[in-house]
Parts: sequence; C-alpha cells; structure tokens
Amino acid sequence: MSHIVTVQDAVTAFADFMEPTAAELDAIEQEMPVILADVDLVDAHIAALDRVPNELDARRIRRARRRALAARVALLNRTAEAPLSGGAA
Repeated sequence: MSHIVTVQDAVTAFADFMEPTAAELDAIEQEMPVILADVDLVDAHIAALDRVPNELDARRIRRARRRALAARVALLNRTAEAPLSGGAA
C-alpha cells in the first residue's frame, strides 16, 4: 500500500498570506497601460506570423510598437515625477 503525500509548498502556495499587498497591486495598476500595450504588440506580431506580412500588418506592428514605447515613456515620466519618500530634507 502506498501513501499519498502532499508537498507542503504546493498546499500552501495559495494561502491567504500569499496574496499581493496593496503596494504591489498599486504598482500593477500603474504598469497596466504598458502591459496592455505590450499585449497589443504581441497580438500584432501573432497576426502576422502565419502569412507574409503585408503593408497593413507592418503598419499595425509599427503602430503597436509606438503605443508600447509611448506607454513606457509615460510610465517613466510618472515615476520620475513621484516624490521619493524617506528623503534627507
């Protein structure tokens, strides 16, 4: 007779104390425009994978790439403007 043994890490992987903190959720919320723009860029690349990319595909990829870069710049500008806590003033 063999016994079934659970692995402790697998059992506690989704315990209540492992939920994301409020700060982590805020960081994800701030990065969400970048994440969505990257998803659009990947979608544009995937759409062009199964065929020879035509001019429409190239425009779609360029537009998605520009949106992704603009979202990253906007995120960097927001984080650069945010006041740093714990300053020595």
